[in-house]
Amino acid sequence: MKKLPLYLSILSLVGVVALFLLVLFFSPVRKAGSEPDSKNESASSDLKVAFLQTDSVLVNYQLAIDLHADFMSKQQQYNTEFNAKRSDLEQKAIAFQEKVQRGGFLTEERAVRERDRLLAQEEEMKQLDYELSAKLAEMEAAINKQLTDSIVAYVREYNRKHGYTYIFSNNGNIIIGAPQCNISKAVLDGLNARYAASKK
Repeated sequence: MKKLPLYLSILSLVGVVALFLLVLFFSPVRKAGSEPDSKNESASSDLKVAFLQTDSVLVNYQLAIDLHADFMSKQQQYNTEFNAKRSDLEQKAIAFQEKVQRGGFLTEERAVRERDRLLAQEEEMKQLDYELSAKLAEMEAAINKQLTDSIVAYVREYNRKHGYTYIFSNNGNIIIGAPQCNISKAVLDGLNARYAASKK
């Protein structure tokens, strides 16, 4: 069965979070050709920017760690279930082949029926593989959504206190960032504190 690397999917989630944060904190830009006014000029001088190392936050966010552990446990359970059924089918196929070679079937019709039964089980295995992969993909999508919602909700709450004009993600959106603008640790600490409180 295909293994679904959760961390790779979570890292792709980083891009979505970055875009969401850009849209969330986007302020209207002056139209080309319009006259600058003192209000716009003073607003640009009050520009307050921060960035978030979302990949680092996701790797250290306790909720993400717990969700990843749960996902890996379910994936292992599905793999074990699938491999046991696959092994059982392979043993039956070997036994069938040996029985055919030594002429163990009384009639050709019984051999054909057994072969058809094994082929039907093979189709069931393919269907099971598809279903288990689909379940894991759904779980992964739900985890990504839960993490995105949690981080975005906390960043909104965090920004109410700190009043940033923009909060960027470092995932491909920042070339250079001043260390004092990096709010990753504060956001991560807040996320973990909120998650720990919710478990009590």
